[in-house]
Amino acid sequence: MKAPAPNILFLLTDNQRNDLLGCAGNPIIKTPNIDQLAANGVRFENAFCTSPICAASRASYLTGTYERRHRFTFLTHPLQSAFTDISYPATLKMAGYRTGLLGKFGISSNGITPSLQDASAVEKMFDIFDNYEHWTEEGYEIRQPDGSVRHLTDITGDKTIDFLHTHQSDHPSQPFCLSVSFNAPHAQDNDPRYYIWPATEDHLYTKTQIPEPFNAHPDFFRQLPKFLRKTESRVRWQKRYATSVDYQRNMRGLYRMVSGIDRNIGRIIKALDQLSLSDNTVVIFASDHGMYYGDRGLSDCWQLNEQSIRIPLIILDPRVAKDNRGLIREELALNIDVAPTILELAGLSATDKIQGKSLVPLLRNKKIDWRQTFFCEHRFHRADIPKSEGVRTQRWKYIRYYEQQPVYEELYDLLVDPHESFNLARDHRFSNQLKRLRQQCDKMSVECA
Repeated sequence: MKAPAPNILFLLTDNQRNDLLGCAGNPIIKTPNIDQLAANGVRFENAFCTSPICAASRASYLTGTYERRHRFTFLTHPLQSAFTDISYPATLKMAGYRTGLLGKFGISSNGITPSLQDASAVEKMFDIFDNYEHWTEEGYEIRQPDGSVRHLTDITGDKTIDFLHTHQSDHPSQPFCLSVSFNAPHAQDNDPRYYIWPATEDHLYTKTQIPEPFNAHPDFFRQLPKFLRKTESRVRWQKRYATSVDYQRNMRGLYRMVSGIDRNIGRIIKALDQLSLSDNTVVIFASDHGMYYGDRGLSDCWQLNEQSIRIPLIILDPRVAKDNRGLIREELALNIDVAPTILELAGLSATDKIQGKSLVPLLRNKKIDWRQTFFCEHRFHRADIPKSEGVRTQRWKYIRYYEQQPVYEELYDLLVDPHESFNLARDHRFSNQLKRLRQQCDKMSVECA
């Protein structure tokens, strides 16, 4: 007898760097429920986004393609139907899945973010589409009809649990794929508090001293080229991290927001258990990109340094053998791998337009040939956020800001300099390595289009 198709629950956070998890080695942050996902599943130690910005990364998650191919980011033309049609929700829906999106979509219109090509694209992808992009105006504290205030993270948890209950009562024989996108821990830029957490987390980290980043000393900022010292990243650093008081306040708020997400993930997992869905529901946890939290005297994402492109990625498939649970994989995993992974988990094949690779063999602890290098890029057109592209190998990182005159290059040996503190691009001892990676970047920039 053929096994039933698994349910897929994809939990995505916003701006959560890879190291903001207890299971990733952070000794301060409290994330017991996500840590338990890792203990029962597989955690990818070296997971990355290919474009460190919300709109482009979310389009890459959706379609399994590089930004260079789908060509979508802030202020571009709408994401084309050629890509929404090959997205994992559209493919699953066509195969009989009930599909849903709750939370921040990041690809629909809110007056700033460009919209999908047409409304029918949403209908092709999702049976349930609750896309509350209005959060930027209302903020995290949402007033309820009875006059009470509820945090958006808790509302997201509520709606996810409601979906599970409704699905189990009304569609018990149909598999589902639910994409849940928490707005947290994204800062609320129009509020001077920036990091606004649920009141449930008020008691956390009140007396905790959060260590400053490894390369927070002003010398690291001073050694940056002038065009990087005058970016929006520096403007936001001034607002959030310029003093030790600001740093501690905002980092504690950030940690509380992550813990609020974790608490709601615990609620969601409990609901899966209560509804007898756990044994056939694959849970994926990830974030759209990483962040600077004062590193190099900067804030936010956009550049291709490790802090911006590293992401958490955990996959729990309850159907795998117990010997293959609690694994930590060190292969280079990418956000574009999630879509083909979801499709293979559902027993479907990915179109050859998808550029990512299914992670399923790694979940099964199989030995296979895997990528040794990947291409990354940032193409958002804004004068105070310079464009860049690069390649990362298991040891080396090459970055170039290709619109600067002359082109500005960076080269890092991650084996001896994991924080990318010393740019080797102008060191003649590494000229051959620089040339090799420059050529590789040239090649991959074409191949990824």
